Amino acid sequence: MKGKKTLLLCSTLAIGTIFLRCTGNDQDGRNAASQTGQSVSSEKGTFYIDTLHSGLDNPWGMAWLSDGTMLVTERKGEILVFKNDRYTGEKLEGLPAIYEHGQGGLLDIQAHPDYATNGWIYATYAKPGPSGGSTALIRFRLADAKIAELETLYQTTPLSDARVHFGSRIVFDNAGYLYFSTGERGIKENAQNLANDMGKIHRLHDDGRIPADNPFIDTPDAKASIWSYGHRNVQGLAYDSADNMIYATEHGPRGGDELNLIEKGKNYGWPVITYGIDYSGAIISELTEKQGMEQPIHYWTPSIATCGLLFYTGDQFPDWRGNLFTGALALMHVARVELKNGNYTHEEKLLQNIGRVRHIAQSNNGYIYVLTEGPGMLLKLIPTE
Repeated sequence: MKGKKTLLLCSTLAIGTIFLRCTGNDQDGRNAASQTGQSVSSEKGTFYIDTLHSGLDNPWGMAWLSDGTMLVTERKGEILVFKNDRYTGEKLEGLPAIYEHGQGGLLDIQAHPDYATNGWIYATYAKPGPSGGSTALIRFRLADAKIAELETLYQTTPLSDARVHFGSRIVFDNAGYLYFSTGERGIKENAQNLANDMGKIHRLHDDGRIPADNPFIDTPDAKASIWSYGHRNVQGLAYDSADNMIYATEHGPRGGDELNLIEKGKNYGWPVITYGIDYSGAIISELTEKQGMEQPIHYWTPSIATCGLLFYTGDQFPDWRGNLFTGALALMHVARVELKNGNYTHEEKLLQNIGRVRHIAQSNNGYIYVLTEGPGMLLKLIPTE
């Protein structure tokens, strides 16, 4: 139903299905569906929402294995096991100690693109140390519901006891390289400093080795894993495999959340250029652009608090193929972003006021899943027949 937009204001939730006592006006004046068993209209197509699980605390990441098993991370240091869209009651055993501190904890999770052959699962988490903690990348295999063969592939430095900006998301590209993001830990200058790992996107081989063609591998004192820099806190990464493009969303301060196209060796400007101001209202920078620094594809002011990012390629929602979906923690919705040749062209708000949207991901068979906190839920979007 092109041209039709629904604002959902949800007042009642129930396990199994979200009953949306919806008030809200469509552009053509009709009311939204009274509950999720009926269809919810967007600008392109209709869908309903199924609540697969509720009672989550701070869910962060989700990944599907080749047999359809889904793993969901909780920031406090748990990995929940789902099969056939149902929570099995199992949590993986054998995780390392987690630095659960402010925004830090267990973060993203992804299966290797060739998981069916090699069995590797990757995760990022805040790893504790003598002077605080920092974001680390690990991989492991499963032996039943237990973590086995765990390897630390990379730990970022310096460690800090700051409570903010750990990142972190993981993606793989067509060539099998792994990318993961880090925040600048609340120290703005870290993002421009190539001698530390903070405020960067890193590129590694799947076993943690540093690729010989990384952009700063021959730069004195630079961290050789860095792919791009000048980031504040990237909590969304998505890969367009058809066009070999990496997209990232990152939190601005008060205003200036960004959607960026990530390219080799580029500087994305924080804090030298920004479209936001500090939380106190103070000016961070008078500049919004500068030579040698990349402009975002799009920015949000006021901030929506972007988190999680999906580039949709599935068959369940054919009219959404090639769209980006980002969660909004502060403004509590999913933003569907249309692109043309890598440029932002249009945006639609979905699931308004559903909760703080932490992540959006696509299952092996093309359905869209959403993680929310406050309330903590795992949701599935299902197209109507």
